[in-house]
Amino acid sequence: MAAVKPIRPALYAGLAAALALGACGRGERAETAPQRGDAAVARVDGRTVWASDVKNEAVAQGLIGEGEPLDAASPMFRRVLDEVIDQKLLAAEALKRKLDKDPAAQRRLAAARERILGDLLVESVVADAVSDNAIRGLYQEQLRLAKRSEEIRARQIVVANAAEAEQVKRLLASGASFEALAMERSQDAATRFNGGDLGYFTTDVMPEAYDAALRGAKVGQVAGPFQTEAGLTLLKVEDRRTEQPITLEAARPQIVRFLTYDQIRDLLEKLRGPAKVEVLVKSAAARPAPPADAPRAAQVPSPKASESAP
Repeated sequence: MAAVKPIRPALYAGLAAALALGACGRGERAETAPQRGDAAVARVDGRTVWASDVKNEAVAQGLIGEGEPLDAASPMFRRVLDEVIDQKLLAAEALKRKLDKDPAAQRRLAAARERILGDLLVESVVADAVSDNAIRGLYQEQLRLAKRSEEIRARQIVVANAAEAEQVKRLLASGASFEALAMERSQDAATRFNGGDLGYFTTDVMPEAYDAALRGAKVGQVAGPFQTEAGLTLLKVEDRRTEQPITLEAARPQIVRFLTYDQIRDLLEKLRGPAKVEVLVKSAAARPAPPADAPRAAQVPSPKASESAP
C-alpha cells in the first residue's frame, strides 16, 4: 500500500482556494483552456488539471518565480501536479461531506475568495505597470544618479616578520613572479592558493592600512610592506578601473519588487481614500508597518556592482 504523503501548509492554502472557487461555480465543468497554449496534464473525476494550474501552485510555493517556465517533464512539475491532484480530491470530499455549509467554514471560504480576488486585482495592476519599459526607465535613472568609485585589482603576500618581507622584496626586484611567491611564501590561507589575488574591490571595503598603501600606487607597482592583522603585507596593483555598474538583468528582480510595491501602495491609497474604514480596536503602534519583504525607496538597487569577478 502506498504511503500517505504529509499535507504541506501550501496544500491547506490551495484546498481553501479550491473550496472557495468550488462554492462559487459548483457543477461547472468547462473544458476550455484557461489561457492560450495551455495543456491538459491530468483529469480528476472528469475535471481537467491544466499545466497553468501546476505552474500557479509552484509560484505560490515559491518554487519558481512569476513568469518562469516549468518543464512538464521535470520531477518538480510531477511533484507539484500530485499536490494539485491532492487538493482537488480533498476539496471534492469536503464538498461531499458538506463541510462548506458550516458558518465558520463559510467565513474562511469567503476570506480565501477575497484573498484570491485581491491577488487578481494586484496582478492586473502590476502587469500593466511593471513593464519592460518601466524597468529599463528606472534602471537608467538609477544609472545616471549612481556615483561610481574606482576599483582596484591587487595581489597580496602576507608574511610573519620584517626579515621575510625584505627577502620577498629582493626576490621580486630580481624578477621573481609575485603570483608564484604568494603561493610559496604567503601565510594568508584565503588568497595564497590563487596567487594572492584579491579580485576587484573599492578601498572603502578594505582595512584602512590597505587604503593608505594603495593610495597613489600605479598599475604594476608593489606597495608595502605594511602591518595588518594578518601580518606584514605586500601588495601588487594589477589594475585600476571605474567601478562597473550592475547589469540590468542582475538589477531586474529588485527593480520589479520596488515597482510592484510602489503600485500596490498607490492602489491601496486610492482605495482607502474614499472608503469608510472604522478600526474598532486600539493599537500601540502609531501606523502600520510595511510588509516585511517590501523594499523601501532607498533600497532601489544602485546600478553599481557590489562585487566583481577578477
